[in-house]
Amino acid sequence: MTENADTRRNHDHGNGNGREAGRGMGRTAAEQGTGQGAERDGEGAVGTVLVTSGTGKTGRRVAERLTALGVPVRSGSRTGNSGADTGNSGAGTGGPGARAADSASRAGTVPFDWQDDSGWAEALRGARAAYVAYYPDLAVPGAAGAMAAFGRTAAACGVRRVVLLSGRGEPQAVVAEEALRGAAGAAEVTVVRSAFFAQNFSEGALLEGVLGGEVAFPAGTTAEPFVDLDDLADVVVAALTGHGHAGAVYELTGPRSLTFAQAAEELARAAGRPVRYVPVTGPAYASLLEEFGVPGPEARFLAELFETLLDGHNTATTDDVQRVLGREPKDFSAFAREAAGDGAWHG
Repeated sequence: MTENADTRRNHDHGNGNGREAGRGMGRTAAEQGTGQGAERDGEGAVGTVLVTSGTGKTGRRVAERLTALGVPVRSGSRTGNSGADTGNSGAGTGGPGARAADSASRAGTVPFDWQDDSGWAEALRGARAAYVAYYPDLAVPGAAGAMAAFGRTAAACGVRRVVLLSGRGEPQAVVAEEALRGAAGAAEVTVVRSAFFAQNFSEGALLEGVLGGEVAFPAGTTAEPFVDLDDLADVVVAALTGHGHAGAVYELTGPRSLTFAQAAEELARAAGRPVRYVPVTGPAYASLLEEFGVPGPEARFLAELFETLLDGHNTATTDDVQRVLGREPKDFSAFAREAAGDGAWHG
């Protein structure tokens, strides 16, 4: 499940219900993942990292962890301001000419829109690495073309490392992955294929279902190994900052698979409120998405995608989180307790 599928309203705005997971945790996670800590260059820093969807569910967490490591982060957003500065890069404050020259190389928030490639080079110029989360999903028509164009731009800008968020068990997403690899030149490319985000219940469109006591979704009785986004962000940061990840494909899952009905039971127990799962058809779910403001074609695509992904072929768990980070992935029940403790379902 990629960054923004089923979470259109959170594409450019972080959700206050999310846990500020990166603070104080980034260094330990990265060091566990690489065995050596963050890779350093001659200037004593990893170099600026562009996070293409810096306010999305995964991008925000990745940016927090990188910042905790002292890595300058350029956070991409459709409403970004290229003059914003986090203070991590030590950019100068000279006259208009100096500001124009500095704007591409300093850390901060920059405009980045997958539907408008005219700003990509400016966002990437001076960056050493990039975390790529494509909206709405790598399986959509046109995603492969966008990945090829991004790869070419990244290569031209001298980007050395790219970590791509992908969906687990999506054949069309693999086409987009390969398009990026083929266009990225000498840049190291790592692919992180994710299972369904646990946080879709606390920060996405499924949040309102939990608050209302009924989670409607086209999953039937299929079990899914929900992955916690803290684990995913830690893996991404390890791949961005450490050694040994070039060319790797990681499939990230939680430690066990649950049906959506079982997940609803866990959510109810943690939240202290009734929550039940209501299976619906793909077309019915597409209609629900449209009610949330998702355009009809996109809603139908997502509903069909979910039906395809939740047919049982993604039920098995993997050990990739443990292999990268040296620890077990977070269990869904732990996610639910933490989200409840942080007030995710107090609405």
